[in-house]
Formats: sequence, structure tokens, C-alpha cells
Amino acid sequence: MAQVVVELPGGQRHAVAAGTTLAALARSLGLDGVVGALVDGRACDLAAPLAADARVQFLTFDDPAGREVYWHSTAHLMAQAVKQLFPGARLAIGPPIEDGFYYDFDIGRPFEPDDLERIEARMRELAAADQPIERVEIPREEARRRFEAEGEVYKLELLDDIPDQRVSFYRQDGFQDMCRGPHLPRTGLIRAIKLLSTSGAYWRGDERRPMLQRIYGVSYPTPEQLDAHLRRIEEARRRDHRRIGRELGLFHIAPEVGQGLPLWLPRGATIRRVIERYIVDLEVASGYQHVYSQELASSQLYKMSGHWEHYRENMYPPMQLDNEELVLRPMNCPHHIMIYRHGQHSYRELPVRIAELGKVFRYERSGVLTGLHRVRGMAMNDAHIFCRRDQIKDEIKGVAALIQRVYADFQITGAWYRLSLRDPADRVNFMPHDELWDLAEAQLRDALEEMGLPFREARGEAAFYGPKLDVQVPTATGKDETMSTIQLDFLLPERFALEYIGEDGAAHRPVMIHRAVTSTMERWMALLIEQYEGRFPLWLAPEQVRVLPIADRHQEYARGVAARLEAAGFRVSVDASNERISYKIRHAQLLHVPYMAVVGDREAAAGAVAVRSRSAGDLGPVPVAEFARRLAEEVATKA
Repeated sequence: MAQVVVELPGGQRHAVAAGTTLAALARSLGLDGVVGALVDGRACDLAAPLAADARVQFLTFDDPAGREVYWHSTAHLMAQAVKQLFPGARLAIGPPIEDGFYYDFDIGRPFEPDDLERIEARMRELAAADQPIERVEIPREEARRRFEAEGEVYKLELLDDIPDQRVSFYRQDGFQDMCRGPHLPRTGLIRAIKLLSTSGAYWRGDERRPMLQRIYGVSYPTPEQLDAHLRRIEEARRRDHRRIGRELGLFHIAPEVGQGLPLWLPRGATIRRVIERYIVDLEVASGYQHVYSQELASSQLYKMSGHWEHYRENMYPPMQLDNEELVLRPMNCPHHIMIYRHGQHSYRELPVRIAELGKVFRYERSGVLTGLHRVRGMAMNDAHIFCRRDQIKDEIKGVAALIQRVYADFQITGAWYRLSLRDPADRVNFMPHDELWDLAEAQLRDALEEMGLPFREARGEAAFYGPKLDVQVPTATGKDETMSTIQLDFLLPERFALEYIGEDGAAHRPVMIHRAVTSTMERWMALLIEQYEGRFPLWLAPEQVRVLPIADRHQEYARGVAARLEAAGFRVSVDASNERISYKIRHAQLLHVPYMAVVGDREAAAGAVAVRSRSAGDLGPVPVAEFARRLAEEVATKA
């Protein structure tokens, strides 16, 4: 009997009979919890037979690719339940997403809460029946006739986008859905299900197309895992920066201004201003030269850079003015390149580090706009370093050290680095120059290893012009967000013919490093709001002290205290309302003011304030000068 050799992660090799299924192999190896497999890097069903020697990686729910298989199969299970409960429902799409799955349906009306309860209950019944999930292939014309007979207009449109002459379906107990897979081998592996919400969603995200009804859900192998997920969802709701931002008066998104274009209210603008001053001062001290550049540019600039070719769908339409075609910039890098090109540079002055808090505009579809997380106009903490090849590693380490310093000051913990590399087999989406790619990837990897920073490699995730490091931050809501990035670029210096004069007197090409430390001001603010739950540390708080006079006769003294603290550099307000002191304290606490300074007869006579902390409560009377000293120490240490 013919045999094939299977290589598992770690180099283990096993000889098995040709035609052995992946499921049988997993059973023979005693592997538990397997939901799918990668064969030579390609996701496959467990029912797939092994026909040739292959590298095999079995997937469990703990693997991201395994979760995709699990949640994709649960989306099909939901479609099966909906078709049984609503026979006239027309199916659209049902993909896995970052935290579960969704499916879009057309039932002629919105789903009601009791509809979701019925669908969820039916899904549990179907899962418990442990139905086999089978892959079948049929000719595309047969699929067309079937969809036409069933009135599945959305599936017909999807079929038109598939060039293959045979189309794959997945079938379970009479229900079948067009899909390329892969899927679980049976529904019984889906053991804990929760449908979370429903909302309207335009077909294919196009406001001119029909409005469908989307159901979001999640599933897990055990009820305990599902319960933990639901607790994370509740925590995310509690920390949602949109709710906190609204309650604290930090930002506002007005429909009259436009979607994804936030307005910074005075309190939020104060926090942003503190962050901007902090990062600019830190960068200047680290050898960066801060500049200003325009938010409009000729489309020719982006054709030179390659963004017109690779990024145009995320750019706003050009504007024809006089004899120029202008666009809102999506990136700052071409502008910084032109600043570098303005003068001649010697090898002695490299690296040249150009930084800017530059406003950029990117077209994001309305369906993905989320508070400050995803916006259309954003201020980016951007910088571009122009250096020699022998300086690459030191510059990478310098940026990484700067990121670590910033994260420590903002109390951000648990960050890790994702080293995004090219796929050597992909000669289309990555700049073709093997020597430069090898050099750049090695420099990034060496820098991370020498600094002892935690990182994971992601093959095929590099930018088209070079490899990059993305700093992933675990947020307060349980997700990893890319907050900082370091990207090596050999392409743009070539496109723009950048030069420096070397020690040999000849012209040489510099290397360009793109880097962002605090992401955009919008995304960074969203991260901080959720991390601190609106309770900003003293150095960041929009209002650091609120002076609370007990009675009207204490107003003058309260204003004097506020003036002394303001003169010392603190952000202070006086609550001069006619409310009782208990109400004033409560109001300040709701706004998460770090310190309240209560003043009455005794405090006025002693030149003191009765200090109340947001977190520690009543701290007792303190002379005003001593209070100011304590505040200054807390600000300086960013406690």
C-alpha cells in the first residue's frame, strides 16, 4: 500500500497510508480538541485525504485559524436554524470575525429579541444532533439553477464572482450553503452558543443596495469559556470610550459635521494637548526635528510614492483646482520625503529624524467607523528616519526604547511585537529585491532579540515596501490593538531618488524608517479612556483639582486657592454653585476629578484646604503650599 510522509510542527515525521484522512491521523496521534488543519500552510477540512507528502499542523480552538473554522461552522448552523424557522429567508454571507461570527439575512423585516431566542434554541438542538458536515462540489450551472429556483438572489450575485466551473457547498442534514470552507467535521463540536445582537447592514456595505438583517453571535467548546467571553463583553461595555467620552464631555461626533470626524470638546482637547506636548518634547529630546506639512497635495506626489496604486481605495476623490489635481493626504511620508529632499545631506549628519503630528484623511466605510477607534480624519504621531544601512539596527532599537518609555509613562503593560515579514513566493504584492528583504528582516529580528522583547513572526503581513514591527497592546476590553509601528522602507528612497553624500564622496541611497509611537491621537485617546475608565492620572486629567467652597462666604478664599494652584501650573476650577457640599463632591466624583479641595471657615483661617482624593477619600486638612508640592510630585512621577 502506498504511503505518504507527514511532517508535524517540531519536525516529527509519520508515515501513513495514502488516502488517510486528517481526522484519522489526528485520532491515531491521540490529539484532542482538533477542529481543523493546515496542510502545507493551506486550511483544509479534517475529512480531506492525504494524497502526497505534506507538512501538517492540526488546529484547536486556541489557534486563531482554528477559531475561524469553529465560528464559520457556527455561522452555517445559524443559517440552518433561520431557514427552518423562517422558510422564506434569503441568505447572504456569514463569515467568522474577530470575536465570533455573523450572518446577513433578508426576511423582509428586522429580527425581534424573541426571534433571536428561538434561533439560539434551535441552534442548540441542531448542534446536539451531532450532524456530519460534508463538503460537496457541483457544476456552477447546477448551482445557478438551484439558487434561481430557491430565490436566493444574494447567492446568485456571489456565484457570479466565482470563476471556477465547479462550486463547493457544505451540507448538514439537508441544509447546504455555498462556501469554500473549511468547516468542522460535525455540529456536535459546537457546545456553547450565544446570539448577541442584531442590526441592519447594507448588502455588500453599499448604501444603495438592500438593507439586510445581521445577527452577531459567538460560540465556544465549553460553557465556561462562553461565560468568560460574556464577562469580557460586559467589561467592554463598561469601559466603552464612546459612553465614557460622552459622560465626561471629551469628544462629540456631530452628524452635521460628518461621520468619523470627531469634535474635541474642551476637556478632551486638554488631554490631547497634554499628550501632544509630552510626545513632541520627548521626541525633540531624542533627536527628532519637528515639522509642519500641508494636508493637501498634488495627486502626482502619491503616484510617485505608489500610494495611488496600492492605497487609492482608502483615499478621498481628487479635487480639480486650476491646473492641479489635489487630494487630501492619507499619509505623511511623501511630505517628509520632500522635506528631506530640500537640501543636500552628508553621511555625517545621518540619521535625519523628521517628526510631525500630521493630520491625515482616510476613507473608511461607514460600517466600520467606531468612536475614536476608526475615524476618517486623524492626527498621527508620525516620524520618518533617513539613515545609512549600518545604522538600521541602532535606529530600530532607539525607536523600540522610545516606545517602551512611552508605554511605561502611560502605564501600558503586556505589549508584544509582531514581526511582519514578506511571503518570498509572492512576487506581486511585495517589492522584488531578495537581498534588501533579507537584510531588513534580519536587522529587525536581531534588534528584538538583542533587546529581549517578546515577538511573534507573521509571514506575508509585511507592507509592500518592506518588513515592519507592529506593537500589539492588550486593551482593557480583551483585544490586541496595533498601537505603534516601525517599518523599514527601501522602496520610497528609490522612487524619490533620495541621496546622501558618503565618506567616499559619492552619492548613496538612504534607508527610510517609518515609525509611529502613540498611533493617532484619536486611537491613543480611545485606548487611554478605556484603560483608565475615564479616571485619568493626575498628569493627564483635564481638571486636576476642583475647589469646593462650603458656603458663599468662602467663595473669595476658594478663588484665591485656585489662583495659587493655577500659578503653580495646575488645571483648576471652582464650583461656585449654590448646591450643598455633598452634591458638589458627588458631581466632581462623577467627572473623575483627581482631587477636591474643600474650603470652609477653618481652612480659610489656617490657609489650608481639606483634601479629598478621587480614589482614597478624605485626606484631611493640608496647607495650600504643601498641597501644591504634593501635586507637583505626583505629576512629575506620572504616578
